[in-house]
Amino acid sequence: VYENVKKVVAWTLPTSAGEAMVIKVAILLGWALPISPVQILWVNLITVVTLGLALAFEPKSSGAMLRPPRPRAEPLVGGVVVWHIIWVAVLFVCGVFGLHAYALSQGASMAMAQTVSLNALVVLETVHLFFIRAWFLPHLTWSVLRGTVVVWGAVVAVWVAQGLVSYLPLLQNIFGTASLPLSMWGWMVAVGLVFLGMLEGEKRLRGWWFRS
Repeated sequence: VYENVKKVVAWTLPTSAGEAMVIKVAILLGWALPISPVQILWVNLITVVTLGLALAFEPKSSGAMLRPPRPRAEPLVGGVVVWHIIWVAVLFVCGVFGLHAYALSQGASMAMAQTVSLNALVVLETVHLFFIRAWFLPHLTWSVLRGTVVVWGAVVAVWVAQGLVSYLPLLQNIFGTASLPLSMWGWMVAVGLVFLGMLEGEKRLRGWWFRS
């Protein structure tokens, strides 16, 4: 139970911080918002709730009973989680703004560029979900990437919703989105894989540093 609570916290706080930083950076630098307020509301109401809830049903990690007991005063949000929040927020800002700028450089309209940013956020949050599933493990494993029925149910539900909000004319009018070419999805997936590599690399480096 404690592990799953910790996973929910370690997933929710960094992703929320990443979303907030994207907006704050745009405002502070005087740039056009890469994602509109109603699109942020969509992400928070649909994506964050659905994906975060899936972590509550995680099976226990392998070797859970082999680890020593945690200190009674150990906080849920300790130094490692705080650092992870900062790291993920920085990567979110780089990924979202990078894809947003690339879309605009290719002649995309603002609506299309914001749709890219919207879906980029969800790609990064989905990748982060699988990373957090291995929060108590030294590294990602095939069983973590393979997921569970609950995890894949949540992921499929979120991406069906993303497809509708991105391509269904009625929802396009409500959320200010525009249909995306297949090539943009390729770029978003590529950024998501780089994001996963950065998370995993930092985790291994942090583990090596603590052991040294």
